[in-house]
Amino acid sequence: MQRTPDLRLRDALDAETAGVSSASLVVSVDRLIGRYRAGGAASAPILASAMDVLAYANYRMPATLAACRNVLWHSASRIGEVTSVVDLGGGTGAMAWAAAEEWPDASVTVLDQAGEAMALGRRLRSAEPGSVEFRTWQAGSPVPAADLVTISYVLSELRDADRSSIVLSAIRAATRGVVIVEPGTPDGHRRVLAARALLLEAGLRVVTPCPHQLACPIAAPDWCHFSARVERSAMHRRLKGGDLGHEDEKFSYVVAVVDGSTDLYAADGSRVIRHPMKRKGLVELQLCRPDGSAGRQIVTKKAGVAYRTARDVRWGDDWPADDRVNGG
Repeated sequence: MQRTPDLRLRDALDAETAGVSSASLVVSVDRLIGRYRAGGAASAPILASAMDVLAYANYRMPATLAACRNVLWHSASRIGEVTSVVDLGGGTGAMAWAAAEEWPDASVTVLDQAGEAMALGRRLRSAEPGSVEFRTWQAGSPVPAADLVTISYVLSELRDADRSSIVLSAIRAATRGVVIVEPGTPDGHRRVLAARALLLEAGLRVVTPCPHQLACPIAAPDWCHFSARVERSAMHRRLKGGDLGHEDEKFSYVVAVVDGSTDLYAADGSRVIRHPMKRKGLVELQLCRPDGSAGRQIVTKKAGVAYRTARDVRWGDDWPADDRVNGG
């Protein structure tokens, strides 16, 4: 059986940590978390050493990969064929793993200024197929053109002006589309909304998760986010200080395409924006709709095909255009 990228990444991380004191990794993780919280949302953890980079990769990279895979899985059919990807601020390369899995023949370039992080990223990819290159890049420098430009878990590390600058750089470099992923927190959602506004102002067309080009209908204190299941390794559990063999990574995102670059735009349907609630004889869905509204949809057993579809639908999936079979 072919091993998934999640398991292959786990194997690669385990190989990197072989012989390394787990206590030292825990100390590094605790120090990095403390430094991040003390510095606020616009201060990135300072990866000052190879140990810091290894600790951070073990702590965060599996969850980041799970979120990025989920985003690309839900978006690839709307983006179309991709032959080149540039990942801005990609660090150890979680998005690169997801992109190489989704488009095996594409060339993927990770741009970052953290040399130790990129060195680890190269080693983790050393036994992997596909073309993934890590290149030194400073924020504000030109971004090479690519079909797809991605920015994952980077905006939270930047100040407002720098966030706008990197999004605009991605827009200028993308010939097909832009992908932006952030933590699934209220702040993460606000950063995604700000990036979404820049994408729309530049003339791009949002294709996921929003089924429309209108203002987001989800109002505070609620926020739009999704979830990806992460299977934890023994080291991951140790660094997280938890006993469960899994965790759920919450994330917010937006994907937009250059208008005219593809005819695979979003279908005339809705997006499931919460876990479906399943009870005997009915399924309750929370939907974002093409008309720019969001709300509850009840699908009962008498709906036939729609009910059977609703029993299988998951958080983040599309919902067909004829969703109002039982009223809305």
